Amino acid sequence: MEYETIAAAVDAEQEISRSRFLVRLERVEGEAAAREVIARVRSEHPRARHHCSAFVLGPDGRVQRSNDDGEPSGTAGAPMLDALVSAGLSDVVAVVTRYFGGVLLGAGGLTRAYRSTVAIATQRATRQRRGLRRSVILRCAYDIAPQIEAEARRRGYAVGAAHYSDRVAQSFALAEEEIGPFTSLAAELSAGAAEVEVGPADYVDLAARER
Repeated sequence: MEYETIAAAVDAEQEISRSRFLVRLERVEGEAAAREVIARVRSEHPRARHHCSAFVLGPDGRVQRSNDDGEPSGTAGAPMLDALVSAGLSDVVAVVTRYFGGVLLGAGGLTRAYRSTVAIATQRATRQRRGLRRSVILRCAYDIAPQIEAEARRRGYAVGAAHYSDRVAQSFALAEEEIGPFTSLAAELSAGAAEVEVGPADYVDLAARER
């Protein structure tokens, strides 16, 4: 399973009927981190009237939260959350800070303002695709390691760090369907001398060639 998040934080703003709407869109790893971002943005704008928020978490986007922060119920957090879900993003939090301009926008106006402000940020964001990959350690002789690494890179496998002792221990992050071919590759190039240790699976950022 793969999903998309953002590569870096995004700030944007728009003015509607003299009210300023400022959005911060950040990548987060969990609910605690999302709430830390919300608290930080609130501290950066202590004079603002509202700091509405929404976040989506997890590979399947199952964790979804939103908060109107004093705006009429359903006019801020829910449309912000809808903008994130519609953009197909997860592991992200959006905080919209509103500086009231003296003109009432009404429920419909608020809903459109909060949703469009978050949508601006999602459109500007650089996307990062994530996928489930299994940690694999290859142990082999020094003269074989460069050959296996070169062929692994040619096939688009994700190559990690190497550690050197009496043998080379090279790490890889492989999709489930890549483990068999990689094991065969290592056996072929090392005449069966290489050892392949398959570890746990976790979500990692994917390079362009892996997407």
